[in-house]
Amino acid sequence: MKSILKRFAKIISNLLLKVLSLESIKKEIQRDLFNSQIQQRHLQLFYQKLLANNGPFPKLSDTGFRVYSQTNEDGILLYIFSLIGTTNKICLDVAFASPFGANTTNLIVNNGWNGILICGAENEKKNTEKYFSSHPDTNLFPPNIYKKWVTRDNINEIVKQGIKDCNLDERTIDLFSLDIDGVDYWIWKALDAVEPRVVVLEYHNVLGEKSLTVPYSKDFNRFNIHPDYMGASLPAFVKLAKEKGYRLVGCNLHGYNAFFIKKGIAEDIIPEVSVQDCLNQPQAVDAHKNRYPEVADFDWLNV
Repeated sequence: MKSILKRFAKIISNLLLKVLSLESIKKEIQRDLFNSQIQQRHLQLFYQKLLANNGPFPKLSDTGFRVYSQTNEDGILLYIFSLIGTTNKICLDVAFASPFGANTTNLIVNNGWNGILICGAENEKKNTEKYFSSHPDTNLFPPNIYKKWVTRDNINEIVKQGIKDCNLDERTIDLFSLDIDGVDYWIWKALDAVEPRVVVLEYHNVLGEKSLTVPYSKDFNRFNIHPDYMGASLPAFVKLAKEKGYRLVGCNLHGYNAFFIKKGIAEDIIPEVSVQDCLNQPQAVDAHKNRYPEVADFDWLNV
C-alpha cells in the first residue's frame, strides 16, 4: 500500500511540475518577446548610427535572426528598414497562413507596422484574427486580414481594398511578401496596384540556375501533381524584378527566400548580389541535386 501511495504521490507531483513548467514557459516566452523588442530597438539604433557614420556595414547575410519568421528573415528585414527607413509601415503579405513562420509578423507585433494579410483558407483567417486581436501589442489596432484565393485576375482588386482599409491614398508601400507555393511568378507579374519598396518572396531552389516557372492556372495546386512542382526559380524572379525596377540584395539562411529592393534606394549601402550568391547555400545545392531530377521532365515554362 505504501508503495502505491508513493507512486500516486509521485504522479501528482510530476503533474504539478508540468503545470508549473507550462506556466513558467509561458512567462518565459512573454519575457523573450519583450526582450526582443528592446534588443531590436538597440539594433535599429546601432544600424542607424552606422548609417550616420557611413559604415562600415555588415553583410546582409550576417544580420539575420528569427522571432516569428521561418528562418532568419526577421533580422534581415529589420536591417534593411533600419537603413532605408519607412514611408507608411504597410506590409502586404500574400498567402499569410499563420503568424508563426511569416515574414511580416515581427514588423507588425514588435515594430508598429500595419498589414494587408491575405489568407487562403477560412481557418487561417480565423486563427490569424484571434492571434492579433489577443496580442497586447496589436489588439487595439490589428492588421487587415482577408480570406481570398488569389489569382492574377483578382490580386489588384484585393490589394486596392486593403489599401483603402488602411486609409492610404498612395501606391507606395514598404514591403510585399509572397509565398504561395504555386503561381507566385504570375501573381507578382500581375501586381500593379502598389509599388513596394522591398519585396521578399520564396523561390524554388530545386530549379537551380534555370529560368523556369510553372504555367499559370487559377486553381493551381502542386499536390495534384508533385509537391516540388511549384513556383519559379530565382533567375526567373530576378528577370521579373529587373522588369519591375528591383535588384536582388540577398537571401535567407537556407537559400529559398530572396530579398529585392527598388532601384535607386540605398544602392551604395545595400549592394546588389548575383543569383549564384544565393544558390551556393548548402540547402539550395542539395535541393537541386537530389530533388530536381524528380520534376525535371514536368511542364515548366522558360521565362
